[in-house]
Amino acid sequence: MATRLGSDPLLRAQVAEAIVQLQKAKGRIRKTRSHNARNLILFLTGGGIVIAAVPSLRETVLNKMRGRNDDRASAAKPSGSPANTIEQEIEVEVPVSTAYNQWTQFEEFPSFMEGVDEVTQLDNTLLHWAATVAGKKAEWDAKIIEQVPDRRIVWESVDGKQTRGTVTFESAGSASRTRIRLNMSYTPDGLTEKVGSAVGLDGRRVRGDLERFRELIEGRKVEAGAWRGEIKDGETTDGSKP
Repeated sequence: MATRLGSDPLLRAQVAEAIVQLQKAKGRIRKTRSHNARNLILFLTGGGIVIAAVPSLRETVLNKMRGRNDDRASAAKPSGSPANTIEQEIEVEVPVSTAYNQWTQFEEFPSFMEGVDEVTQLDNTLLHWAATVAGKKAEWDAKIIEQVPDRRIVWESVDGKQTRGTVTFESAGSASRTRIRLNMSYTPDGLTEKVGSAVGLDGRRVRGDLERFRELIEGRKVEAGAWRGEIKDGETTDGSKP
């Protein structure tokens, strides 16, 4: 082949022309890629300007993005699980049984729980709540799913606001002193509740509730009533009445 190229002028010219055409083709490919890239950049830049300039379009795009993010968040978190958790504890100068007995008097909760307007005990395990939350009236039912005298009470909402809570009682170093631990989880409704939760207002409110409970029971020294029944899996185990 090399010998032919050296001795055949026509073949050399054909090869040279082929090389030129190949180089031109490469140039066209590079220009096309550059042109496509430039168009994409201009499109994205221009689109960003349009989106920023037109509020309705901007909101639509943001909503789409939020929707995708919410979908991913929903997939990562079990459906219906409360988003916020509050843990507080306090010690009171009364025996465990006294503190526990007073806590079973659910209809007295409005006397120390901020925002709670009324609690009605419908039966052994079901409570109806009425409260003012972030300036709005709310009502919901909560079911006691576990109750062990002098140890703990566990409840969760069955409609309305999505809440779940556990309160435990234990001796705090002496027979006349009790440590109360309260764990609550809930899903805030609306912007006001979410903002309040973000800055810790809910935690401070629960802390205030516990402090008012301490003032109540330490001021009385005795409980206003008691229910010593036991509840397991949402059912009473001994037929006791509240």
